Amino acid sequence: MLDKILGKKDKDKKDTPDLRKDGKKSDSDIGGRLKGMVSKATEKSKEKINNNNEGGEKPSSGNKIPRPMPKPRPKPRPTPKDKPTLKPPLKKQPQKSRGPLGGITAGAGFGKGGPDDDRRTLVGAAVFGIILIVLVGAGYYFLVYAPYQDAMTAAKQTKIKEVNTYFKGPLALDPQKSSILAEIDGGTTPEMVLAVDVLGPATSSWREYQNQQIEAEKDPYNRVMITYQAGGQKNLIMKTSDAQTIVNEADAAVLSNLEIETPDTVAVPIIITRLQAAGGLINVGDTVDVYLTTANASTTSTSNNTTTNQTATTQSSASSPSISGATVLAILRAKDSSAVAASLQQSQEIAYNTLTMTTSRSQTANTDVEELLKAAASNTWDESTITSLLDSYGWRLSDFERTSNLGELDVRYMVVLEVPRENALFLMQNSQNLQLTVPTQDAPEWMITELKQIYGT
Repeated sequence: MLDKILGKKDKDKKDTPDLRKDGKKSDSDIGGRLKGMVSKATEKSKEKINNNNEGGEKPSSGNKIPRPMPKPRPKPRPTPKDKPTLKPPLKKQPQKSRGPLGGITAGAGFGKGGPDDDRRTLVGAAVFGIILIVLVGAGYYFLVYAPYQDAMTAAKQTKIKEVNTYFKGPLALDPQKSSILAEIDGGTTPEMVLAVDVLGPATSSWREYQNQQIEAEKDPYNRVMITYQAGGQKNLIMKTSDAQTIVNEADAAVLSNLEIETPDTVAVPIIITRLQAAGGLINVGDTVDVYLTTANASTTSTSNNTTTNQTATTQSSASSPSISGATVLAILRAKDSSAVAASLQQSQEIAYNTLTMTTSRSQTANTDVEELLKAAASNTWDESTITSLLDSYGWRLSDFERTSNLGELDVRYMVVLEVPRENALFLMQNSQNLQLTVPTQDAPEWMITELKQIYGT
């Protein structure tokens, strides 16, 4: 009966299944309709219940639909306390439409700010902070750091220049130079760099080196020649003891500019006036300094029947002598000074009544020194007698003239000077314009005696 209602026959049971429906039996027309009606009614009732719940209305008792059984909730698993819980993601704020003023949203008042305003404030603050940091950094660099670095660089350059000034020539590779440069480079402040002592170590090294040079360069006569710069190159010949005194008393500023060599000298004879020969008061063995005096030159030019005389004057502006420490090896006076004619006469007469007493004394000297020298040279006279009579005749004559403040001023002298070989030509070419002077530091005996009497020492 049911089969008839459903419209199925026996033969339909034997039909093969339709593979296009995944192996499921297709429902009959009536069954499918019933099933669709039930499902539609169920869906409508669910929608009605949901609408009532949303509207706040309770479903009527007539429309009660049995609720499905709730599924059991799984028990929450305990989370470890030390494990941080995940924060829920931030909800996106819906962007509000901006008004024509940009920062003021549509419908918002002037006193209210939206999220865009906060963001713009933060960005402006960040930009201002960056600009402020840049300005502070630039100000620190230009006002503090750069001047400090410039001062440090200038201090180091000054000290390095001082080191190179003192440690030069034979001391360019001195170990103390490297240690001083390392100390300068290690300075952390300009004051610390400028406080590095350079002169002291340099003086110690130069004294040691120059004393070694004195011992190595002395000649057979126990002399050395010191070469230095003072308005040109100067040469000074002196004893080794005097040279050692100079070395031990000078510092590196002086010693670094001195060069000690073995003397290479020649004897140069020159004929000069008494004035040029230090007043004729020099003796053999004295040390003199040679200066170049004023040189006058006259020129005559004729132009258009006019004669013009021009005098050109050249004066040496050097404050130091052209030759220092020249030694007087010999000095000869002119022949006119050898003629001696002296007469001394003394008389006394006493008369008493007829008694008369007369006393007279007469002494005459007429000597030609040159003739005596010739007699001694020819062995005509006893040489020892003549030597005792004429010992240092020229010097004693000048000394007597100095004592008496009366002398022959027009006499000429031939002086033989020992000078360095390189100064010989200068001495010969300028003999008429030279001036010999006696340094008081190395004065002869008569000058020392006079100075002591004058100054009472």
